[in-house]
Amino acid sequence: MQEKILLIEDDVQVSKFIAEGLQAQGYVVTQVIDGLQGKKLAVEKQFDLLVVDRMLPGCDGLTIVETVRGSGNSVPVLFLSALGDVDDRVKGLKVGGDDYLVKPFAIEELIARIEVLLRRKKETVSTTRLKVGDLELDLLSQKVTREGKNINLQPREFRLLEYLMKHAGQIVTRTMLLENVWEYHFDPQTNVIDVHVSRLRQKIDKDFDKPLLSTVRGAGYMLNDA
Repeated sequence: MQEKILLIEDDVQVSKFIAEGLQAQGYVVTQVIDGLQGKKLAVEKQFDLLVVDRMLPGCDGLTIVETVRGSGNSVPVLFLSALGDVDDRVKGLKVGGDDYLVKPFAIEELIARIEVLLRRKKETVSTTRLKVGDLELDLLSQKVTREGKNINLQPREFRLLEYLMKHAGQIVTRTMLLENVWEYHFDPQTNVIDVHVSRLRQKIDKDFDKPLLSTVRGAGYMLNDA
């Protein structure tokens, strides 16, 4: 799937120069020359990256990024600006920018910086979403789904599932769960683990055709899609 970039730049010639360079690399570019329109699109639409000029008519770049971050959107942002002082760059980064490129610049450097930001985004996504079969867990939103259906878990159940998913296909012992989910470094001699595993199994397996969570007699538990 082609990655989508929102380019908010009021200089028509500069915008055209950037868009052509990015399109030649296979990116889908949406060009906007007005700050207010850019802010509206950045908040309402989904993009893989924003390229935002600092000085814009209608609404400046800092305000756009502040608004985007205020909405909970973590999309990578690259600022462009003729303002190259350290204070200006710091302001851009403090409001939520991920990088800051000073004009004039070479298109090759812009493309290289965009590639770094997009690669970093992919790495972050891969470490915040866990998947075993059709069971998915999002560490950022604390959302769990199976076959696209929401599964509501209590905080301890969520931590238990997270640990099991991170060790999918492996036998997880009671000691491992006590130390890493309950943070006990001793056995409290209770059935607390069995109770929570049973509740979790009811939620993630009961209404689905294929069970994922199994008990390995005398050893522990395993979450597996095999």
